[in-house]
Amino acid sequence: MKHEAYKVLFAREEIAARVKAVAGEITRDYTGKKLLAVCILRGAVIFTADLIRELDLDVSLDFISVSSYGAGTTSSGEVRVLHDLKEPIEGRDVLIIEDIIDTGLTLSYLREILLARKPASLKIAALLDKPDRRRTDINADYIGFCIPDDFVVGYGLDFDQRFRHLPDICVPLNAEKKK
Repeated sequence: MKHEAYKVLFAREEIAARVKAVAGEITRDYTGKKLLAVCILRGAVIFTADLIRELDLDVSLDFISVSSYGAGTTSSGEVRVLHDLKEPIEGRDVLIIEDIIDTGLTLSYLREILLARKPASLKIAALLDKPDRRRTDINADYIGFCIPDDFVVGYGLDFDQRFRHLPDICVPLNAEKKK
């Protein structure tokens, strides 16, 4: 599929500026602390890489993979941990880094799992927030952009494991077929 099949919602320059601003907020809040950034695979990889490079902190990185989508575009509601953290988080300041908060079901489930491991603190940074789709009471502490209920791809976000490589966040022109 060509890039012309998309409407750019946020261009790479806007994304870079917003990532830098969010990193500034996180740096301010965690100054003097050692932060463990937990990247939710796979969608948050690009956001995580850009975000942690902008942090002026002592930061370490770990990964977790959860799924509630399969090959579809809407959450199944059933959440599975596919890859767990390698590091213990008890007593640590933890920042979950997510690509998009949609229904909030997956992130709520993950948050409960991680809170049970007794971190010193647990906050959430999300590149995108879709509050109109929320089905649970969860919010990010740091948000890149709030978006309407559009299906988006690019900058790590995918459709059936495709289009993550697009440098912009885009709405496919045929998104109504994907909703």
